[in-house]
Parts: sequence; C-alpha cells; structure tokens
Amino acid sequence: MSKSYNQRQRKKLHLAEFQELGFLVNFQFAEGTSIDTVDEVVDRFISEVIQPNGLAYEGSGYLHWEGLVCLEKIGKCDESHRETVKNGLKATAYNKSKSVNYLIFGGIIRP
Repeated sequence: MSKSYNQRQRKKLHLAEFQELGFLVNFQFAEGTSIDTVDEVVDRFISEVIQPNGLAYEGSGYLHWEGLVCLEKIGKCDESHRETVKNGLKATAYNKSKSVNYLIFGGIIRP
C-alpha cells in the first residue's frame, strides 16, 4: 500500500518533484603521476566541466578518484550531464581509466 505525502513531507524525503538523481564517477591516474599533475587535472576538471554545468562533485582520491556528481541545486541529473562529464574525462590525457555510471538516487535512504 502506498502512502500519500503532502508537499512538505515529499520535500523532506526527497520524493516526487524533489527527488535528486546523480551518478558515480571513477578515474585513475597512471602509477608515478606527480601530485602536482593530479592536482592540476582535478582542478581543471572541476573548473571546466563540473562548475560551468551547474554540477557539484563530491569525491576523493590520490591516483584513484571516486565520487558522486549531482546538481548544485535540488534537481535531477540527466543523460546530457553524464555525457558532458564523460566527454570531459575523455579530454584528459593523463587519466589511465575512466568510468561514468548510470543515474542513481542521490537523496536520503528511507526505511
């Protein structure tokens, strides 16, 4: 049986029009890549691909980076966002391997 929620509850639970979708991004640098190169590439990725498209990246790593990409504001990422990030990663010559996963629910997990 499904329960109906009012607008305040849907917003709090990230349901319906307040649902948030994001996607996972993984990329890896070759062994022996200098920390300065890693910093430069990651900073450029964020400033040239993530921020101009209204996206946010939450991730970490050293030679192997993993993170979640979602919109800066409440909303849903779509296929165009995934393609933009995928193309941005392809343009980076220093990355050894890259993957952009499917859209996932980025809100809270409720029981």
